[in-house]
Amino acid sequence: MAGAAQRRWAALTAAALLYVTVTGCSSDPPSILGDHTEVGAKSDQPGTSFSPHDGEYNGFDIAVVGTLMNMLGYDTPRFSGVLSKNRARLLHDGDVQLVAATFSITPTRMAPKSKGGDDLDFVGPYASTHQGFLVRANDRSIRNLADLDGKVVCVWEGTTSANELSKAAYDKIVKRTEDDANYCVNALKEKEVDAVSTDQLILYGFMQANPSLKVVPGIKFGEPNDYGIAMAKGHRKDCVRLRDKLTEYVRQATSWERDFQNSLPAVPKAVRDEAKPTESEISALSCVDEPGAGTAD
Repeated sequence: MAGAAQRRWAALTAAALLYVTVTGCSSDPPSILGDHTEVGAKSDQPGTSFSPHDGEYNGFDIAVVGTLMNMLGYDTPRFSGVLSKNRARLLHDGDVQLVAATFSITPTRMAPKSKGGDDLDFVGPYASTHQGFLVRANDRSIRNLADLDGKVVCVWEGTTSANELSKAAYDKIVKRTEDDANYCVNALKEKEVDAVSTDQLILYGFMQANPSLKVVPGIKFGEPNDYGIAMAKGHRKDCVRLRDKLTEYVRQATSWERDFQNSLPAVPKAVRDEAKPTESEISALSCVDEPGAGTAD
């Protein structure tokens, strides 16, 4: 009886292990990384994420995600334009697998849906920047925040910049909200607004493309915006693979600096140095449900 019982127990154990193995494999989602990965990007932000021609994209966001995918052995991904307000929805709907569109990492965006968050994972930061203001180049009236009292400032929907200017500290600024960056920049050129406000790196890109505009050098405000490559939760292995390549990319002596300088040559060195992430920052914000939570590799 003892031998029969042992054989029966061994058979049950083997069956249980087989069940765990099979169900474990079947529950693993397919990888979203490959030669045909679709990446959402901005089409109207020169220097960071821009499409000068249909289907062609350039800028620092584009360079970073393309380099990381190449480091993983994949083709440079296909990019498609997204609006700030639609970035999370497009990821959850499966229209794109990644978003690299100056998408700031925030606790709300990275929190699970069960905790009221946007249910996204991020790989980053690949750059960080404070908020600033873009004005017409011949405007000498705006030199500090107080000079913006009563001025009309344009922002666009779905951005941390729009949220920042909604705070009580800036209630003397007249905020105008548009769908995207193009509306705001054109409104500034046409003198319909007095300034455009968003992240400084984005503003320097606009300045590069528009010599009639300038970034106000003396204004830097708000919390730093940490840019990340976003994906819907449920693909943590893919997230970790990208995170490890981002760490390697930043660690290399010149790779990050070269791509940044090629994309955003107008950015002052002090702002560029502040923008480069550290390995500890990448570890704290990548592939986690809250900042510094640690990644389940």
